[in-house]
Amino acid sequence: MYEIKPVIFNLSNGIRVVYLHAPSQVAHLGITVLGGARFEKDKEDGLAHFLEHCIFKGTKKRKAFHVLSRLDSVGGELNAYTAKEEICVYASFTKEHIRRASELLADITLSSTFPQKEIQKEKDIIIDEINSYLDSTSDKIFDDFEAHLFKGHALGNNILGTKKNVQGFTRENLIDYVNRFFTADNMVISFVGDISKNKLEKILEEDFKNCPKGNHQPLIEKYQKLPAFKIRSKEANYQVHAIVGGIAPNHKDEHRKGMVLLANILGGPALNSRLTLSIREKYGYSYNVEANYTSYADTGFWSVYLGTDQKYINRSIALIHKELKILRTKKLGVLQLNRAKEQLKGQFALGLDSNSGLMLGLGKSLLLFNQIDTIQEIFDGIDKLTAENLLEIANIYFAPENCSELIFDLIEN
Repeated sequence: MYEIKPVIFNLSNGIRVVYLHAPSQVAHLGITVLGGARFEKDKEDGLAHFLEHCIFKGTKKRKAFHVLSRLDSVGGELNAYTAKEEICVYASFTKEHIRRASELLADITLSSTFPQKEIQKEKDIIIDEINSYLDSTSDKIFDDFEAHLFKGHALGNNILGTKKNVQGFTRENLIDYVNRFFTADNMVISFVGDISKNKLEKILEEDFKNCPKGNHQPLIEKYQKLPAFKIRSKEANYQVHAIVGGIAPNHKDEHRKGMVLLANILGGPALNSRLTLSIREKYGYSYNVEANYTSYADTGFWSVYLGTDQKYINRSIALIHKELKILRTKKLGVLQLNRAKEQLKGQFALGLDSNSGLMLGLGKSLLLFNQIDTIQEIFDGIDKLTAENLLEIANIYFAPENCSELIFDLIEN
C-alpha cells in the first residue's frame, strides 16, 4: 500500500509546518489560519470572506497588480478559500519558484495594507457574488439548511455575509481581524513538492520571521442542539430542491469514522450508493442525489440533497426516510460491510492523487487535530468499524425525531 510520510516541524517563531516530499515538477504551498466564519463577532458576518478577497489587494511593498502577477507571470496560481473554521491562502507553481511563492504568501498574509480604493471595489464584487449565489437555488438551500440547523449560532451564518454588513466593513475591521487570527500559534504552513525539507525550512524561516507569535487560539463557542424542523418555502424556478439532515459527530467524536462510512453508503459519490440506486436508477426521480457529512470542532451535520420534479418530491423524501430506516433497523451483512469499507478506502486513496488537494488536507488536519494520521492508521480505523457500530450511530443520528427537512418548492407564476 502506498503510504504518505509527512514531516511536521516548527519554525523558530512557533508556526507549525507539515512537509511532504513528492517527486513532481509542480509544488504546492499553503497557509491555513484558524479564523473562519464561525469566529466572527456580532455584526461581522462575512468579514472572514471579505478579508480573503482583500488580502490580495496590496501590501507594504506591492500594489494589487504586482501581487496578482507575481506567480501568474511564471505560470503559477494563487488562490484562497474561506470555510466555517479556517481561512486558507495557497499557491501552485513549478518547483524552481519556491522562493517567489513563499515570499509572496508571507507578504500577503503578514503585510497586507488594504488600500481604501481597493476595498470599495471588492465590496461591489462580493455583493455581485452574493447576488449570484441568491440566484442559485441549489447552492442557497445548503446554506439555508445550516442557518436553520444552527440558528442563533455563528455556524449558521452565511460565509458570504449580508450586503449590509459587506457595505459597512472598513479597513480597520480587516486589520483587526488579521491581528486577532494571523499569528504563529494560530496558523499552519503545508507543503507538497520536490524540494528538500532543509531548503524549505530555511526559506520559510526567512520569509515568516516577522509573523507575530500570539499567545492564544480563538475560543470555540459551543453549539446547543435545537429541535428538528420541517420547512417548505417557494424559492425554486424549475426544479424542487430538498435537504434532509441533522446534527452529526464533531471532529474528535468516536463516531466520526462510522458517520463517514454511513454517509458514503447512503449517498456517496459512487454510482452504487443506496440513494442513487433507488431514487435515480430504479425510479428516475432525480439526476442528482447525494449524502454529505461535515464535522466541526464541537459538532457537525449530515445531509441528503436532491433536486427533482414537483410531482416526485414527496415520493423522493419518502425514499430517503426509507433508506434511513433500513440503516437504523438492519445490520449490514459481512459482505456488505466489507464492500463498503473497501469502497471508502479506495475513494480515500484516489483523493491522494491530487498533490494540491493533499497539501490543503494536510494543512487542515494539522491545524484542527494537531496531528496527521497515516494512511494505515486511517484504514485501520475503517476496518475496526463493526455492523453494530454503524447500527448504533444510525439510531442516534438518523432517528426520525432528529431529522430535519428543508424544501424549496416552485414559485407560482
